[in-house]
Amino acid sequence: MTEELKETFTGALPPGPPAPAGGTPGAPSAPGTPADPSAHVAPGTPARPGTPVGPAAPAPAPAPVGAAPDPLAAKVRALAPSMTRSMQRVAEAVAADPAGCAALTVTGLADRTGTSEATVVRTARALGYPGYRDLRLALAGLAAQRTSGRPPAVTSDITVDDPVEAVVAKLARDEQQTLADTAAALDTAQLAAAVTALADARRIDVYGIGASGLVAQDLAQKLLRIGLVAHAHSDPHVAVTGAVQLRTGDVAVAITHSGATADVIEPLRVAFERGATTVAVTGRPDGPVAQYADHLLTTSTARETELRPAAMSSRTSQLLVVDCLFTCVTQRTYATAAPALSASYEALAHRRTPRQRTHPR
Repeated sequence: MTEELKETFTGALPPGPPAPAGGTPGAPSAPGTPADPSAHVAPGTPARPGTPVGPAAPAPAPAPVGAAPDPLAAKVRALAPSMTRSMQRVAEAVAADPAGCAALTVTGLADRTGTSEATVVRTARALGYPGYRDLRLALAGLAAQRTSGRPPAVTSDITVDDPVEAVVAKLARDEQQTLADTAAALDTAQLAAAVTALADARRIDVYGIGASGLVAQDLAQKLLRIGLVAHAHSDPHVAVTGAVQLRTGDVAVAITHSGATADVIEPLRVAFERGATTVAVTGRPDGPVAQYADHLLTTSTARETELRPAAMSSRTSQLLVVDCLFTCVTQRTYATAAPALSASYEALAHRRTPRQRTHPR
């Protein structure tokens, strides 16, 4: 367990034994990790002979195997302030020992952390997983990566040692496959129904958080260019405020890879209850978002992992669905969409023309 994670959960667990000389008081070193007596040594002071000395600053070269930033620990640190103390204990346990926790049932993990099964499930969802089963699978994968002896993985198949050419080739192959998988699985009947609703809508609200928020903005600005009234919302308070104003004849679109993002589900629920037509673009059609969606558009999830540095495959598949929606809506509304596109192009033409520089005489 890293010192950063310890600091995140200060007070969540009883204090450990005093640290070895030179370490931070009250913070024990991780098992097998030598204390760094140079951490508080003044610059220029020689280290004692035979004492391991840690680097003064991170080296620019790739980190050695096992020293890569832990994505689960980073996620726990980010979410800890919003968790209860009991949820923090569960989160700390899975981040510290993914292999051990992956082998436990929900009851076993609850017993290990002194919490309840409901707390374990709530913690799994807070960490971005639909349920405890999904968290266990992710923990097993993380544990296997830590013990495999392979270079740390940046994504599921790209390591820190891969040359640039290999990174480009692997990403291109994965994204091509993601697009093919999404196109093959997309329900065209659901797509057609969503297109009809969008083409006839009085107003369209699109909800998305994080990378899905960027996709939401892309859809809204595309629809705006063909003359439809569309707004993208990534602030959950503004999204709910806008959803309250929707009614029959309006459309709300929720974009969430996990299908469990509360800040996206809440405004969709409000829009649904107000009578608006609702559409969900998600990689988990069995997730909570589905209960408030009139139309479900499924994206590929096979090549996206929960412990990832950024949304990539999910974003690629979402953008394909957005492009399908936009293109089909443009077909349906071509009589008004074409003039609107021309008008927006002409209005922005002067911004695409390079201005000539004037030089002082």
